[in-house]
Amino acid sequence: MLNNGHLPLFLQALLQADRYDHPAPDIRLVQTHISYVILAGGFVYKFKKSVNFGFLDFSDLDKRHHCCQQELLLNRRLCPDIYLGLVEVTAEPDGRWQLNGKGEVVEYGVKMVRMPEERMMAQLIRSGELSVSHIDALVEVLADFYQRADGSDEIKRFGTAAAVGVNVLENFDQTRSFIGQGALRQDQFDQISSYARGVLAREELFQQRIDGGFIRDCHGDLYSANICLDDKVHIYDCIEFNQRFRYCDVASDVAFLAMDLDFYGLDALAHRFIEGFIRKTADPGLMGMLNFYKCYRAYVRGKISLFTASDPAVDPAVKAACLENGAKYFILAQRYAAA
Repeated sequence: MLNNGHLPLFLQALLQADRYDHPAPDIRLVQTHISYVILAGGFVYKFKKSVNFGFLDFSDLDKRHHCCQQELLLNRRLCPDIYLGLVEVTAEPDGRWQLNGKGEVVEYGVKMVRMPEERMMAQLIRSGELSVSHIDALVEVLADFYQRADGSDEIKRFGTAAAVGVNVLENFDQTRSFIGQGALRQDQFDQISSYARGVLAREELFQQRIDGGFIRDCHGDLYSANICLDDKVHIYDCIEFNQRFRYCDVASDVAFLAMDLDFYGLDALAHRFIEGFIRKTADPGLMGMLNFYKCYRAYVRGKISLFTASDPAVDPAVKAACLENGAKYFILAQRYAAA
């Protein structure tokens, strides 16, 4: 978390309780590499950082406005009661920054209902409380979601081997320079990249998934950090900033969650999730793609760990933890490649 003096001025203002029209005790700021998230009482306010990573461009106000609108539209597919609406930060004539004021709009954000932290899936995993009933509830929600999701001709073209290869192969280009620096070994890189290229060469596998209608407008970031298992299932924070990460085989989406369960040593729950999903969706062909997509997802998580560890602003403890997790993800990816 940054020192307040390094935060945008509007954000510093929103860390004060009097800027809200509701009780806002114990205001807390959480940051990711792309967002500022303010936890204020019973609500969450999310603002996009002014960054451009190529695959993601929030570099000007109009782009951030558009992506906020997309975030609301897309996430309401699974969380209509959580994503409340667009908020505007305005600069008032008296020099104050205000939420939804009458002055000039200087920033846009998304307002959400604050979900109970103790019911977050990641927390349930840590506490050992994740159960088969949670997994079965996820199957029910996701099977219905993918059945309703858009599967137009425009979306189907993202299921070709060539299109999938764009996402998969760029990971190897982006991590080549990290080989031998503490998390990724040369033999892992060689085995995983060779495996991925071998599967991508089998274009008929991908065409079968297209012909079967399994390329949909998915979630794109389906793992425990984006799931709350309260009185109902809330799956939030989908990919809104780049269609090529969201238009994909449903196998790629569910493989991410199955890989996440494997990562935490919950192989039995991962197996139950996949088996239940296949039964519910009548998609036995998913098994033929599962290892490939789990390998892809594990490698991406390893890559992100490397990127975070290489950030000079990250303290030594966080860097060490990222390298440790990254190594685990690459071991998992190699396991899938060898299966």
